[in-house]
Amino acid sequence: MIRRSSTRKTGTTNPSASADNHRSASSKPVTKEVERIGQLFNSYANSVTNLIEPEGIEALCSDLGVDHTDVRILMLAWKMKSEKQGYFTQDEWRVGLKSLHADTITKLKKALVDLEKEVRKPSNFLDFYSYAFRYCLTEEKQKSIDTEIICELLDLILGSQFSPQVSSLVEYLKCQNDYKVINMDQWMGFFRFCSEISFPDLKNYDADLAWPLILDNFVDWMRVGKS
Repeated sequence: MIRRSSTRKTGTTNPSASADNHRSASSKPVTKEVERIGQLFNSYANSVTNLIEPEGIEALCSDLGVDHTDVRILMLAWKMKSEKQGYFTQDEWRVGLKSLHADTITKLKKALVDLEKEVRKPSNFLDFYSYAFRYCLTEEKQKSIDTEIICELLDLILGSQFSPQVSSLVEYLKCQNDYKVINMDQWMGFFRFCSEISFPDLKNYDADLAWPLILDNFVDWMRVGKS
């Protein structure tokens, strides 16, 4: 008892105890955030599978005030590193929402605005663009995607940024008969084409620079007047 009293009078403290108290205090908000993120997950998840399934995602979109086809939902999947289209695991949900500091629907709605800006940065967009293709590979060992879906995906992801190029690419894909599916190499080539090639004059397109053959054919189609 005397020793404790003496310690208080001299102002001496136990550094280890102080650090523990600090850690305990600082961890409380984090714990609460994680708890709320978990509760939010449970409000959309199937209690049997412990997954947010397509129905849950539609409910989420409704609460966020966005359509389930909105590109920001795909961006959210990218942020979560979601592996299966139309499904969010609890771990994916926790990682994504924690990084967005969004533990309520109101916060998540606001976070989507900043998330879109984050994705649009050149340092992130290429990764997002390639992720979008992988996300649409819904079958095991699937390596290509139907041109019909590719047309929708191109418009969704690149349409606002490269409208003339995307419109022409989509028109070509819909009228040609040589390609029923598109692979990753072709998909990445579309983005490179939109980013690098002068359009619609195509004056800097060089077929010798190892473009995917589908783009050589597309350029030929453009140069003869979309015939």
